[in-house]
Amino acid sequence: MTRFEFLKSMGFTGAALMAAMTSCIREEDTVVDALTLAGTTTPTSTTTPTSTTTTSSTTTPTSATTNGTDLTKITNRLLTIDLTASAAAALKTVGGYIAQSGIVVAQSSSGTYIAVTQTCSHEPKKAIIFNKTEFYCTQHGARFDLTGKGKNSFGSKGLTVYKTATDGKTLVVYS
Repeated sequence: MTRFEFLKSMGFTGAALMAAMTSCIREEDTVVDALTLAGTTTPTSTTTPTSTTTTSSTTTPTSATTNGTDLTKITNRLLTIDLTASAAAALKTVGGYIAQSGIVVAQSSSGTYIAVTQTCSHEPKKAIIFNKTEFYCTQHGARFDLTGKGKNSFGSKGLTVYKTATDGKTLVVYS
């Protein structure tokens, strides 16, 4: 259960929820818009991976390349996502993301995908989400830029960033 879910289950709403969500943030830290968080639930894609979004490497076309990378030659695959599947719908828009198999994948700009570990470096909890232009830990407010570098004291240890490659239909996350 995330901190947000716990506070909501305890009956916190509105200003009280926002105050509780920001209570352990230092003055020099920037706070994620708690009003936006209060109106939504934790994304369901962070809880259970779905097998419909993964495909085996044998189904990738041999001509699939991106930036000179042949998708069929990638050997250190961590995750393969079928971008045409409905489970990957969030990745079709800039700012959209999914969390699957311990990896958060986001479309940061048109056709550009970034993948990082879902486990926060501040405390080892799978609480990393993508928030518009940065990665954010919902547990303690750690913030990370798109390169994985920490943006506040909680994120000072950074995040592991993985390589991505796509042909427009398939997205491969690899190390």
